[in-house]
Amino acid sequence: MIRHAVLADVPQILDIYAPYILNTAITFEYDVPTVSEFEARFLSITKEGPWLVWEENGRILGYAYGEKAFVRAAYQWAADLAVYLRPEAQGKGIGKALYTAVEDILRQQGYCLCYGVVTSANEKSCAFHEAMGYVKRAEFPDCGMKFGKWYGTIWYEKRLRDGIPTHAPCPPEDADLHSL
Repeated sequence: MIRHAVLADVPQILDIYAPYILNTAITFEYDVPTVSEFEARFLSITKEGPWLVWEENGRILGYAYGEKAFVRAAYQWAADLAVYLRPEAQGKGIGKALYTAVEDILRQQGYCLCYGVVTSANEKSCAFHEAMGYVKRAEFPDCGMKFGKWYGTIWYEKRLRDGIPTHAPCPPEDADLHSL
């Protein structure tokens, strides 16, 4: 049910993401990207991090990905994760399975920290991150406006490994991904 996303999945992935943009403050994006814009985003993220989908009977029900959290070299061991599900897929453990699989791949790649950035409009995601072992590290109240209302962001952190890394994270294709 979990597999690596491919470029051909982008239209279905965008179909999942678009309602979050148009109808919620869960993402601070205002405009739905075009398929070609989202393909470019997908290709950029998958150069360095995993992008997984949950598929049933040819239909993608959810996706999750991990990407570098920041651009400066000292941050190269930190990843930012995201997960989005179709409404009918929520509450079935799919988000947990996808997040866990992305974390496992990031750990194998050599990442040490994961971040989940959650808008204050998304109380379910706050509870999800806490249940997944993430710790609230920062809160920025009223930092984004959507639908004429201010929302904040909460940064959650999870340590994937301790100690000092001996090498930079490897590309996702070099990680042992047979455990999926």
